[in-house]
Amino acid sequence: MSLYEELQKVSSEEDVKDLYIKALKLKGYQKNLIDIQTKEVWFEAKVGSKNTTYAMFTQLLFYVNYALEHGEYIPPFLCVIDSVKAALMKTDIALPLLKDKSIKIKWGKSASDVTQDALDKVSQFIGTHFVSYNIKFNEKEFIEAVHNAIEKGEIIRTQITPDNLKQVFDKWVDMIGKEIKGVAPEDYALLFYADTMNDGTVSTHENLPAELLHKGTKPVFSLNGKLYELGSVEGYRKFWAIFDRPPKEEYRNYLLERRDTLIPYDERSFKGAYYTPLNVVDKAYELLNKTLGDGWQKEYIVWDMCCGVGNLETKHSNARNIYMSTLDQADVDVMKAAKTCVAAQRFQYDYLNDDITDDGKIDYSLTNKIPQSLQKIIADSKAGKKKILVLINPPYGEATSSDNARKGTGIDASKTGIKLTHWAEFGMKKWGKASNELFLQFVTRIFEEIPNATLAMFSKMKYVTAQTLDVFRNTWSAEFLNGFAVHSKSFEGLRGDFPIGFLIWKQNSKSSTVIKEVSCELLDKDSNPIGQKTFYNAKENELLINWIDRVKPNKENCIPLKNAILPATATKDLRGTKWADGALGYFWCNSNDTQQAESRTALFSSGFNGGHGFYVVYENLEKVAVELTVRKIIPHVWKNDVDQFLKPEKELSDEFKNDCLIWMLFAGCNLTASANDLEWNNQKWSIVNHFIPFTETEVNANDRFESDFMVQYMQDKTFSKEAQNVLDEGKKIWQKYFETDFNHEIRDKYKLNRADVGWYQIRFAIKAYNELGENIPISFEAFENAYNELTEKLKPQVYSYGFLKA
Repeated sequence: MSLYEELQKVSSEEDVKDLYIKALKLKGYQKNLIDIQTKEVWFEAKVGSKNTTYAMFTQLLFYVNYALEHGEYIPPFLCVIDSVKAALMKTDIALPLLKDKSIKIKWGKSASDVTQDALDKVSQFIGTHFVSYNIKFNEKEFIEAVHNAIEKGEIIRTQITPDNLKQVFDKWVDMIGKEIKGVAPEDYALLFYADTMNDGTVSTHENLPAELLHKGTKPVFSLNGKLYELGSVEGYRKFWAIFDRPPKEEYRNYLLERRDTLIPYDERSFKGAYYTPLNVVDKAYELLNKTLGDGWQKEYIVWDMCCGVGNLETKHSNARNIYMSTLDQADVDVMKAAKTCVAAQRFQYDYLNDDITDDGKIDYSLTNKIPQSLQKIIADSKAGKKKILVLINPPYGEATSSDNARKGTGIDASKTGIKLTHWAEFGMKKWGKASNELFLQFVTRIFEEIPNATLAMFSKMKYVTAQTLDVFRNTWSAEFLNGFAVHSKSFEGLRGDFPIGFLIWKQNSKSSTVIKEVSCELLDKDSNPIGQKTFYNAKENELLINWIDRVKPNKENCIPLKNAILPATATKDLRGTKWADGALGYFWCNSNDTQQAESRTALFSSGFNGGHGFYVVYENLEKVAVELTVRKIIPHVWKNDVDQFLKPEKELSDEFKNDCLIWMLFAGCNLTASANDLEWNNQKWSIVNHFIPFTETEVNANDRFESDFMVQYMQDKTFSKEAQNVLDEGKKIWQKYFETDFNHEIRDKYKLNRADVGWYQIRFAIKAYNELGENIPISFEAFENAYNELTEKLKPQVYSYGFLKA
């Protein structure tokens, strides 16, 4: 718990003192009239935050004045603290005021009762000659400043380093950026660099996109030929009282290269502004050396058409062979200011919009941005006279549909819309759903523009495995040369856990090569090798999602659910409103990979508004139990993020099928339930639970179950020891449910108005009962142990039967 969080819980001044003593690790302190007294620092403490910093310093100076008059010891530093703020000041600042006999200060009788005259004169004199800290946001900086004051005798400002860049930037935005009138949030990063790469008078770099100037004594910013003033300079003063500028020379260029980490997330998703870590870049260059030969940097012309600020090229030893283009002119300016790859050709170019005609052709005369030398190299490459290596880390944004992107409502739709790039609209008619993926828009234009280029690309692995990208794989022709896959956590700011592949391909427009599988070395987030992994391109008829024949709905109405016992609320595109002949429930099995299956697999007692599933009947129940178990039992981790579930390669044993049935019945995604009087479409509906594995007598139910289907279904089956243990322990939980007196809130919340409740209702009703804390809690421990044993038994069989490839 942070110091700030602890301070919010206290109600006395003594508690405030004790928390600060602990946080600052003070030694040799006393608590007397002066709240906390050490040899180096005197502290004035208050509970709450009503007292001003000036008032607290005035009270401290009451004691300093007394010490002066009586020849007693005076510390070099004074500090004021309360529940939300702190401030530190050198005592020397105030001594001239106290020693000036011409200034008559009426102090009052005590420090806690200083006069307004004392407060006015002290406030006017010390002015801004102290450093203020917001403890919620600047706890670390405050503690460091006090330690430095004690150890070194100076109030040392905090350095801006690669380790604290993002935290410092966030504080800068809060204290300064939001005070700059008329500036868009996406421009904060440029203004931050203008401010930090400056000693207050002179900039450390020439030609940065933004500039710090002064209007009188106040700072102003210049960006794109326009001046921006601060609404208030108070935050500016406080910020630069805490932090030191400019950063040390050894950090400056690296900090500029990290501009990507400071760009708002939505913009980063669209532009692909994700810094490629240098240790990962090292691995990429090692692989290029191994694959293309040691002389590749002289042999190949490199073009990175989404280079950002160029860190992917910093390891290249022959910059004259590099062309670097990027969407933002500001990135080009930052590269020039930081002198990144000075000998390279660096230029602004919007690769997915520039030089693309309305019939999908590429015409460099439309913008004249592509250097003539690069145009000639591209022509020579097509004629087999030059070798081009496209080395890129493109953006990974995805749009769900062009309509959503047009409206700015797609999953990752950005300012202009992912599918509204000129290339997606006019150049990708033969590429299927690849147009939804920004990184594949780059790949397809590269293939059309430089068909013989070697492509070395950082990207998600979905273009190898995703079922939606079959058209792309059948159209794009490239031979896999080599690659590795690294944990996405290596890349700061990326959300989720998934592999990022660095794959090297030799494109060949005259070949008909189709990706079948890709074998890569796996690297952890620190770029350490942890094994090998094969990514497969499974055929449509091999996918598990196509294993079960789907039952068609009939014309009988049913209530569409959005959860176990909650009716759907949607009015448009409503699904799950029709029942099916002989239906027992609905199996939701949306998508076919491990990432999606984790959150898109469930069993319901009525139609489900999410769609992308089918009804469960007697004839398909066995397979439903297997597929649900297979989809949910293997946890999603970064290494298997895009693995596709496959049909089994051999006949399944009865024991495996029966184990899966029991696993399904007690799974968290078994949302089968019963309820009366569910309201939907101006009617009241009932749902029936067909998935109770026990009779009324076995669980001491208080009424008849409407369906005994599952008991009859299981009657002739033989269960393994692990499955039987789950049944036995599950029965005890069911019995506990019927022994328990639930209050009306729990009964109403979980619709406990019928005897034939489902596993979902039982679990959550007991959990809510336990949380009341009024009775002996009902334990799930024995059941969970049994269920975990069954889970561990089944996991390896998912691979041995071929549902997933290892």
